[in-house]
Amino acid sequence: MAERLQKILSQWGVASRRQAESLIKAGRVLVNDAVAELGQKADPQRDSIKIDGRELTRRDRPPAYYGLLHKPLRTVSTCQDPRGRQTVLSLLPQALQQDSGIHPVGRLDYNSTGALILTNDGELTHQLTHPRHHIPKTYRVVIQGHPHAETIAQWRAGVFLSGRQTAPAKVTVLSKKSPGQTVLEVVLWEGRNRQIRRTAEQLGHAVIHLHRVAIGPIHLGNLTSGQIRLLTQQELQQLRWAVSARKETNPR
Repeated sequence: MAERLQKILSQWGVASRRQAESLIKAGRVLVNDAVAELGQKADPQRDSIKIDGRELTRRDRPPAYYGLLHKPLRTVSTCQDPRGRQTVLSLLPQALQQDSGIHPVGRLDYNSTGALILTNDGELTHQLTHPRHHIPKTYRVVIQGHPHAETIAQWRAGVFLSGRQTAPAKVTVLSKKSPGQTVLEVVLWEGRNRQIRRTAEQLGHAVIHLHRVAIGPIHLGNLTSGQIRLLTQQELQQLRWAVSARKETNPR
């Protein structure tokens, strides 16, 4: 069946949709020996698809991988880092670090920890990171100080970051620690860059520690720092259902 080329490349684990679009725009993808265009459709069963002159075959399609990582501190959520810092892919078994197409779904910043999905399913990555799907992400956040009720209410309602108001968030005070710290549970339905840290700082309470405990229905549980486990078929089904449900309730 013919599908958009960037979707095929993402489904085959060659690249994420955005990366595939960049490859196509750069003229590095050929379909039946003709330079492909963005939005073009192809059928991998009938058409010849080449990247940088190399034709893709069934053997190039790696087995589907769906893993949950407990991201440790001081690790970058990218496939490579020009500064030589440890990446989340370096935590994979050696056999999966080369030519498997595995990549992180979204990001956790360098000094944050917790749940991060790794996969080579570019289509699932696209669904989980597209703004219109609004998959909730749950965080355990330790902040400096004890915020007033009015401050928590403001956080819940949304604040202006870079000239645009954030979507409403669920913010619950879990406990107050000594000296002068508060533990919150924060649930976000959007994912702007360093959103929790920037919001807390704007409200006068610096983040001391930020830990993601769940991505939609997928919970970190007792997974230890740096450890990876495969998602179960039930979890994968729940994740796909969550994407589908959000898609239906959040139309274009």
